[in-house]
Amino acid sequence: MLTFVASILFLLAGYFIYAKVVERIFGINDENQTPAYTHNDGFDYTPMSWWRASLIQLLNIAGLGPIFGAVMGALYGPVAFIWIVIGCIFAGAVHDYFSGMMSVRHKGAQYPTIVGKYLGKNVAKVINLLSIALMILCSGCIYGRSGRTYGSSDATKLYRSTYYHFCLFPGGDDAACS
Repeated sequence: MLTFVASILFLLAGYFIYAKVVERIFGINDENQTPAYTHNDGFDYTPMSWWRASLIQLLNIAGLGPIFGAVMGALYGPVAFIWIVIGCIFAGAVHDYFSGMMSVRHKGAQYPTIVGKYLGKNVAKVINLLSIALMILCSGCIYGRSGRTYGSSDATKLYRSTYYHFCLFPGGDDAACS
């Protein structure tokens, strides 16, 4: 219970104190409009209510949390709980905030486009390839686990081939996913 209370206090301090520091470093201007208003096309750039945008952000952040948190807790115990909370404050939250604000400053451009602008098109291609490889690896883990749970041989084949091609684990050894 002590680690839970400490984590809640860390998250609150991160929200009320550290968030102000990060905002000051980035130098936001509340007068600037977001691309949802300046480039409103009704599809990609659409203004949303505060609660809907917050819900989407929560779902994006919480996507891997239930899986990663449970695995880390099982492997390392309560220390992982504190590590995950501090990592969320000083790494995850800052990364998400800066990525979003960089996109706003570049008229809603995606991360590979921003990287390509400053580091060149070849680096942008590498970022795109890394993104695709990570999506395939995550899909392989999810399909492999669900394939064994529900007895689907097709999902297990995808899981094994994903590891063979991307992690160089012949035969789809699932030690890296456990």
